[in-house]
Amino acid sequence: MLAYAIRRLGLSVLILILVMSAMYAMVFLVPGDPASLALGPRATPELKEALRERMGLDQPVPVQVGHFFGSALRGDLGIDVWSKRPVLDQILEVFPNTLLLGAVALGWALVAGILLGAAAVVWRDRWVDRLLGILSVSVIAVPSFVVAIYALIVFAVWLNWLPAIGAGETGDIAGQARALVLPAFAVGVGWAGYLARLIRASLLEVMEAPHIRTARAFGMSERDIVLRHALRVAIVPTLSVLAVGFGAILSSAVFVESVFSRPGIGTLITGAVEKRNYPVVMGTVLFMTAFYLAVVTAADLLIARLDPRVRDVLRG
Repeated sequence: MLAYAIRRLGLSVLILILVMSAMYAMVFLVPGDPASLALGPRATPELKEALRERMGLDQPVPVQVGHFFGSALRGDLGIDVWSKRPVLDQILEVFPNTLLLGAVALGWALVAGILLGAAAVVWRDRWVDRLLGILSVSVIAVPSFVVAIYALIVFAVWLNWLPAIGAGETGDIAGQARALVLPAFAVGVGWAGYLARLIRASLLEVMEAPHIRTARAFGMSERDIVLRHALRVAIVPTLSVLAVGFGAILSSAVFVESVFSRPGIGTLITGAVEKRNYPVVMGTVLFMTAFYLAVVTAADLLIARLDPRVRDVLRG
């Protein structure tokens, strides 16, 4: 178990280093001078040189790389080129909004996926099962930002039921909840369909178990068997994908936040890209990558600790 934990942590560190290297190389791969791109064609040579010094681009490349890695290890993600504020402070200001959006989206997607998957098994091989299968595959195939655009048009513009942009006023819990509905729906609807298919497949496997056959022999209805006996067993394998799902949902939230102009990581990184604010772009991507790797690694270690089958494989 200890050796497995060390390998997983080492792999996470390696991935993080590769991402940091790719983000730093991005500055040099973009055609043209980063300072000129940020300031525009009318900027004077003096302004361009001052910005290059501020961004550290006047130093040799090995020195820049070493400084970037050293600062990142100390938790220093750099300074905003324009506002002069630490990048980490800006990320921590908006990250709770993205985290809340991801948690709400994953929460309702999990509940909906469990209910839809169970319904598909209770009425399997009937029109309900076929309809749920078509709907699940359909919502999986549609990107979250497309769902966000159509949800905004229908529910905010045409019907005027929910706010179109923003996150609600500070202190107005009801307004913040209403502003969260459409983004959470857009982010989570694809995962609701995906989890529904996973639950259905897991339930069909569990339904062939001996204790389920015994329950049928005692005359229990199919619905009672699914809800009372099979579902709690079938959910366990599905929970292992939630960590990966949460990371994917946070990635989708970045795009959806831009559609709804909702304060968060998405609007932060979009604004930074538009202004050629490379420290904010690199710091935000690095922060989100580190958070995602931490969640996935923790989930893998927890599963390895709790699942006897995984423990046996690791010992073998």
